Amino acid sequence: MIRSAILALPLSVLAGAAAAHSKAEGTTPADGATVAEVPMLHIVFDAPMRVIFAALTRDGAEIAMDRETGMEPVAEFHAVPAETLAPGTYRLDWRGMAEDGHPMQGGFGFTVSD
Repeated sequence: MIRSAILALPLSVLAGAAAAHSKAEGTTPADGATVAEVPMLHIVFDAPMRVIFAALTRDGAEIAMDRETGMEPVAEFHAVPAETLAPGTYRLDWRGMAEDGHPMQGGFGFTVSD
C-alpha cells in the first residue's frame, strides 16, 4: 500500500504541472487603475501566448488600435490606441492560444481621467 502511494506521487505532480495553463500576470494600465493617459496597452503572460483577438472598448464601442498580429507566441503583448483616449472607462478583452494548444481568454478595465 505504501509502495503504491510512493509510486503514484510523482505521477500526481506531473499531472498537476501538465494541467497548468498560461495566464496573464500583469497589465498596463493595471486592472482597475485610473490613469491620465494611455500611450500603450501591455499584457505580460507567464508563458508564451498567441493573442488571436484583442478588442479595446468604451461603452460597448470598439476603439481602433495598432497591435501585434498574433501569429507568433509572445510572452508580452503590446497594442497602441490609434488616437489619444478621451476621459472615460475602457476595457481590453483578449483571446489567445497557449503553447499547449488550450484556448485562453481574459481582460482588464481602466479609467482615463479628465
